[in-house]
Amino acid sequence: METIPFWLPLVFFSVALCYATVGFGGGSSYLAVLVLIGLPYYTIPQIALVCNLVVSAGGVWHFYKGGHLNFKKVVPFIVLSIPMAFVGGRLPVGRELFLILLGVSLFAAGARTFVPDRRTVVGNILSGKQAWRLGLPIGGALGFLAGVVGIGGGIFLAPVLILTGWANAKQAAAAAALFIIVNSGAGLLGQLSKGVYIDGMIIPLVLAVILGGQIGSRLGAYRLRIAGVRRMLAVLILFVSIRLIWSAI
Repeated sequence: METIPFWLPLVFFSVALCYATVGFGGGSSYLAVLVLIGLPYYTIPQIALVCNLVVSAGGVWHFYKGGHLNFKKVVPFIVLSIPMAFVGGRLPVGRELFLILLGVSLFAAGARTFVPDRRTVVGNILSGKQAWRLGLPIGGALGFLAGVVGIGGGIFLAPVLILTGWANAKQAAAAAALFIIVNSGAGLLGQLSKGVYIDGMIIPLVLAVILGGQIGSRLGAYRLRIAGVRRMLAVLILFVSIRLIWSAI
């Protein structure tokens, strides 16, 4: 059984709280921290996907209760993402390739945090047919990424929904949470099908993110956003991403 630092559950609690305010599971930050403490690379996606799953489940519930979850906004992006997340999770990936994929994914996620979603009003830019034509390839690509490296994909989906006028900020957060749930679940099944199982070390981390996610989801669905802390976490993500890419090449 792997041992974890005593402070790690507190870090996971803080990450879950911050990211849950905008419908995200926090996968990019979990991955960054797990890489920094040196866990075996093949267990890292599984831990991140489990934590994504439990945090986003609470997010979906609270955003649904708040009246922000519109299923037609997210279904076009989910349909292909689920099987692709499973395929990505099953894919055997060597250490070097995994580190490069993870590094690039984390860099994109960290940089994305500093890009504002300028559109605030839904303008019906996309028709239903256009949403399906856009949603299938984007959802499939993000689902595959979720399965391989353990990042939920919601951090990339939300700005697409907002900038195309397909959803407002709250609807995009709710859609991102649901997207993360289905892809984290499918990706986790794919990962476990390879015969590598995580042990009891994950229990305190799961308990921490459940608590943090519940608090963050309530704040995000009904009250506020915690933008400043997320940007500080993004700096850590960018640092880890560059370190990973450098070590793999």
